[in-house]
Amino acid sequence: MSERAAPGADPAGRGIGPGSALGPGSSPGGGFGPGPGPDSAFTPGTACWVGALGRLRDVVRQEVLRSQLAGLPQLTGPPARVLDVGCGQGTQGLHLARAGHDVTGIDSSGELLARFEDALSAEPAEVAGRVRLISGAGERTPDLVTGAFDLVLCHGVLMYLGDITPMLTALARVIAPGGALSVLVRNGLGIAMRDGLRGNWAAALAAFDSLDYVNRLGLPARAHAPGDIDQVLVPLGWQRRRWFGVRVFTDHVDEPGPTAAGLADLLAAEREAGRRDPYRSVAALLHLVYGQVGANDGAMDKQIPTSGALIA
Repeated sequence: MSERAAPGADPAGRGIGPGSALGPGSSPGGGFGPGPGPDSAFTPGTACWVGALGRLRDVVRQEVLRSQLAGLPQLTGPPARVLDVGCGQGTQGLHLARAGHDVTGIDSSGELLARFEDALSAEPAEVAGRVRLISGAGERTPDLVTGAFDLVLCHGVLMYLGDITPMLTALARVIAPGGALSVLVRNGLGIAMRDGLRGNWAAALAAFDSLDYVNRLGLPARAHAPGDIDQVLVPLGWQRRRWFGVRVFTDHVDEPGPTAAGLADLLAAEREAGRRDPYRSVAALLHLVYGQVGANDGAMDKQIPTSGALIA
């Protein structure tokens, strides 16, 4: 069972404040960007990220991703051990804890971990007791956690890394046999779509020849195609089982979240597009799910179909 102290406390191994103690051999902060130190490549965009929570693009991302995760075999049986690297304010982790799973969250942002902690303080004790938070760099995951996990999430992290290999290698080391790795990246197959839909034609033209971009938080980032992630994980004994698009129709829209009445059909359309070609190939984000070679956890989906067939 995961460990968590009362709100405001700092149990050994969690440490959400600057300079707080972690377990032996670990270090506070560290960040997701290259080089040591408490600041991550994401830090300058934290305030903008927080300000966008609950707006349309955020709601679509989180709800579509939530439904895609719910269909993974690792979450459809007994309670699972889930590791969320780059957990941020805890949107997905909190949902999984409410569903009965044990969740460990790692992030280098003290501000976002504090928001996660605040959200947990409002939950029933049995939900909060399933969550453990750790301050640290994702590349140091094997030093920060104990045991293996049935599902590891790494959502919205790889786009800020100059080299994705150390992160993915570290995460692969802590996944249990039969487990899965869920990765969310900016879509390198259709990076020009956002600027094109917004009518920024010069930026759209430039995007055809580069995977590097500046995101809406004002941060430099890099998009990835499925093959880019395959190139790192396949030699480590992993293969892509499933892949989805996230935010096909609404990535260029910047407005408050819709009412519940207006949201149902919007999310249904986004979910459907996210599992069909050609739509998923031009989504803003790609959700890639990997399993170990030889594990019986679903059919492999490596190729981009040429028809509009439904993707299982």
